[in-house]
Amino acid sequence: MSLSSPKVNQSNSEGGLTHLLTLEDMPREQIIHILDTAQQFVSVSNPNREVKKVPLLRGKSVFNLFFENSTRTRTTFEIAANRLSADIINLDIPTSSTSKGESLIDTIDNLIAMQADIFVVRHNISRAPIEIAQHVPDYVHVINAGDGSHQHPTQGLLDVFTMRHFKKDFSKLKVAIIGDILHSRVAKSNIHALSTLGCTDIRAIGPESLLPNDLASELSKFGVKTFHQVEDGIRDADVVMTLRIQKERMEQGQVPEGDAFFKQFGLTSSRLAMAKSDAIVMHPGPMNRGVEIDSAVADGPQSVILNQVTFGIAIRMAVMSIVAGN
Repeated sequence: MSLSSPKVNQSNSEGGLTHLLTLEDMPREQIIHILDTAQQFVSVSNPNREVKKVPLLRGKSVFNLFFENSTRTRTTFEIAANRLSADIINLDIPTSSTSKGESLIDTIDNLIAMQADIFVVRHNISRAPIEIAQHVPDYVHVINAGDGSHQHPTQGLLDVFTMRHFKKDFSKLKVAIIGDILHSRVAKSNIHALSTLGCTDIRAIGPESLLPNDLASELSKFGVKTFHQVEDGIRDADVVMTLRIQKERMEQGQVPEGDAFFKQFGLTSSRLAMAKSDAIVMHPGPMNRGVEIDSAVADGPQSVILNQVTFGIAIRMAVMSIVAGN
């Protein structure tokens, strides 16, 4: 994981957001604009609202290109596009031409010829959405739905939206992020967003194998403090976020397996008690209960995990409406 990468152009000459590829170097004003726009869309998802649609993307075609599986992210993007009245096309990657040897760019060109307006791209190769954005014509927009270990900008945005909803002032927040910091695009996006929004107390907590000295040194340049003991890093935190531990990390011996990891780094009620009494608990999903987080915490009164999912729809509506308007 590297927090710094070559600068990405995702705005037009007037400064309007035309793609969402990364939160790194994104101006504070743009992030606030997305959060404020999403706030307006929260009411569209209100269960008491009879018609959960607005016509902002009527006549536009949104292509979901998920080269990496993600039920939650893909579904919320699909719901968001539907609520904006867009036409939605979900490309079946396992049976698409890319599985038969067609290049990524050739696939994109063919979809552009089918009048695509927005590509939502999730890819296991870092910077793949950036390559697409550099290739498409000006009237086509690209949204990064997670690329390798690089960025997951809409997740970072929905996370800071959730924090702002419950905690208001970023400058006073103490945020603890626990887990696989080394490989996490979610951690990276959150750190960039939080730093830009004025949060000065960010803690990264994890085993040395997933939070090595070189990464700790890089994180320190962004004002992030690193800890290898949950108890030390979580103390007095306002926000506690746990990250998903991938099974392959355990199989490769990078972290202890299941119960052993939970014993050392799992978020339990006793550990959460070391944070502030009104601290909120977050998780980007999907959760491994009994590995990263105890069910009593995940389902407890301080958990806002399901709120994150709901707010994710509003954030993705906001991003699509903003890029399509530029």
